Amino acid sequence: MTVVLGCIADDFTGATDLAGLLARSGVRVSLRLGVPETAPGELELSSFEVIALKCRTAPVEEAIAETQAALAWLQAAGAARFFWKYCSTFDSTAKGNIGPVAEALMARLNSDQTIYCPAFPENGRSIFMGNLFVGEQPLHESPMKDHPLTPMRDSNLMRLLEPQVTRKVGLANRLVVDQGVTALQNRLEALRREGVAHVVVDAVANADLTVIAEACRNMPLMTGGSAVAMPLPALYMADGVLSADAPKPVRPSLAPGQIVLSGSCSAMTRKQVSAFAADANAFKLDPLALASEGVQAARDWLAQQPAEAPKIIYATAEPAEVAAGQDKLGVEKAGKLVEDALADLAVQARDSGARRFVVAGGETSGAVTNALGVKQMTIGPEIAPGVPWTWCDSAGQDIALTLKSGNFGQEDFFARALEMLDAQ
Repeated sequence: MTVVLGCIADDFTGATDLAGLLARSGVRVSLRLGVPETAPGELELSSFEVIALKCRTAPVEEAIAETQAALAWLQAAGAARFFWKYCSTFDSTAKGNIGPVAEALMARLNSDQTIYCPAFPENGRSIFMGNLFVGEQPLHESPMKDHPLTPMRDSNLMRLLEPQVTRKVGLANRLVVDQGVTALQNRLEALRREGVAHVVVDAVANADLTVIAEACRNMPLMTGGSAVAMPLPALYMADGVLSADAPKPVRPSLAPGQIVLSGSCSAMTRKQVSAFAADANAFKLDPLALASEGVQAARDWLAQQPAEAPKIIYATAEPAEVAAGQDKLGVEKAGKLVEDALADLAVQARDSGARRFVVAGGETSGAVTNALGVKQMTIGPEIAPGVPWTWCDSAGQDIALTLKSGNFGQEDFFARALEMLDAQ
């Protein structure tokens, strides 16, 4: 199997998002959690290989080291084109990790230019004149301004990117993209001659993403959200380097045990938790209580719940409540207490018969999948744009697992996800 595109994602929810959109085209996609310890030659490879890392908020040097290791594995697998995937809300800090990782990958690939396009029109993410919008709100006016780890206080992607990189940043705006593939390629070449290595590209609709993907599909490195990669399988098929070769995934037989675990505090997740908790058994985690008393109260509660009963354990809270906990515990400690608790409870739920897991939040998803020992995921049906069910092995047990980015999905997402499994 020839690896047509090697992908590196900065968190686990983003990786499933990317894998799900690529799989829409009927191509073989492998989603691996962490850099595999096994050499590529000893594994069955796919046309599209996606490696999920948990490096979005890691120290810059650590994120670069992890992505470089992923790149080396993908190169050994035979990939010649690469995609660096980050969140459609450009989640980052002034120091990184989007820009530093991209620049390090470019250096390893001897590439003098790449693009940045986190647009995802199906989920309300668009870029116009270099500014990122969430729905009709500029990024800095959206709920992302209150993100507990990466508060986004500027909507201009060039201003966000410039402090993170050492080379020039430029823009290919919507007027250029609207003129088509050749116009965009000409703009990129003009910027290249000016020494611009990092190019933000506007997109407000799926048609724009197709233009961008066609213009940039042979770049050594593309970067962006998952949606700009979505047209690539069809383009590679048209180029004759790829065929639709993916067998339809076979859903394993699953016991009815289920659980929802939510660490995300996004605006949409708050609505989803509220909607699901109204009709399910629910337990709320408090970082301050976890710091003083540990996770035993939650463990005792979970032990009393029937495996098949709808239930949710969550740390999802309003921004003011999150800030209060962070003020007393520190941002890092508050987040780690929640992640560790949800990871511990996921293992308890599995050992008590849960086989259907819905997980909300990027950091939470990484902690839970690591605790469950998941190494590879088979992509199943999409519940919402960018959020598929996946089939996995956990300690010798077949499980269904969906990892939801904070603001993805509608208010009834949790119930809809579980109902989808029941209907199949």
